[in-house]
Amino acid sequence: MLPAGGKVRITQALGGSYTVLTEAGYMVRIDAKDVDALGLAPAALQEAAPQEFSEELVWDLLRTVYDPEIPVNVVDLGLIYECKISPFEDGNRIDIKMTMTAPGCGMADVLKADIQRRLAALPKVKGLQVDVVFDPPWHPARMSEAARLQLGLDLDSAAFPVYR
Repeated sequence: MLPAGGKVRITQALGGSYTVLTEAGYMVRIDAKDVDALGLAPAALQEAAPQEFSEELVWDLLRTVYDPEIPVNVVDLGLIYECKISPFEDGNRIDIKMTMTAPGCGMADVLKADIQRRLAALPKVKGLQVDVVFDPPWHPARMSEAARLQLGLDLDSAAFPVYR
């Protein structure tokens, strides 16, 4: 909870959420529906045409989830280890295995809940499980080339072996 009248600094506004830093140095994630707490006007809700369920749609939605501390989405960061879609009760079940950049990351529950909220809203999703795992451990080599370029990491470095 942020106290009313407290000052915060917006450090990131991506994927429909805001990351703010409080005067005490705490990092807090604010969902777009609560943006008025920051003194900002909520963005107009866009009525999107219903889309047919597809694996591509699932991955597109996963790309709208951003790590609150790093301006890169969870797919390009390499945090999604597995996305399994299977038939389930006249619809689909989605099972996600994901990780964090560090085992002690305090944002695991936040990212997990964001993924669950977004995917549960998809048409014909009748089952959904998101598990945070730490084996194998995350490594910068899991990032997409675009993410490494965005973060200024050396793509040719031997420090980034590619895991298969």
